[in-house]
Amino acid sequence: MTVPPSIIAPSILAADFARLADEVRAVEDAADWLHVDVMDNHFVPNLTIGLPVVQSLRAVTRLPFDVHLMITDPRRWAPGYADAGAYNVTFHAEACDDPVALAKDLRSAGARAGLAIDRDTPIEPYLDLLPSFDTLLIMTIKAGFGGQRFLPQLLDKVRAARRHVDSGHLELRIEVDGGIAADTIEQAAAAGADAFVAGTAVYGADDPAEAVRRLRGLAERANAGA
Repeated sequence: MTVPPSIIAPSILAADFARLADEVRAVEDAADWLHVDVMDNHFVPNLTIGLPVVQSLRAVTRLPFDVHLMITDPRRWAPGYADAGAYNVTFHAEACDDPVALAKDLRSAGARAGLAIDRDTPIEPYLDLLPSFDTLLIMTIKAGFGGQRFLPQLLDKVRAARRHVDSGHLELRIEVDGGIAADTIEQAAAAGADAFVAGTAVYGADDPAEAVRRLRGLAERANAGA
């Protein structure tokens, strides 16, 4: 199994929304990406932040933005996040009837393209689409709520994706999102994930930057033993 160096992406969904700029700066020297969850109260039942907040935060940090769109009609909205300077824009397979076309649009707009697979969605129908993407985000919870318990059985999708990526020599990040913390990240890394979204595990810690560093160390240890 070939796994690139680990990416840790703190999720601002778990941050203090009254102090978002400060919360972002708290992890700036430790994190690799900043994960931004966009929910529309349609595709998922919660409503979070949107494009104006992303635009505002872009001006206060050098961290690459990893935008996760949990929205209906991503073909309409996703390119705007690329135009706003997002490094990676991920949309859900369940919300898009032509994922490859949208991936091309995102790349043309200057962003990397990510495909997200929710908890109850089989991964196999999407494996052949992966050459068109830069990131595959596998939910290890049900999309739409922070603070859920990690579901280890969903790592079977990660293993399947890692086999596919390695056999095809694809340049693709395999990202996991949901319940990632010190007691779960090693399992996810051993299964083949190389990018990790962590919300409460980072922003619930006394020292968010140190929490990021600890998570990276745990992931790298698991990779070294894989």
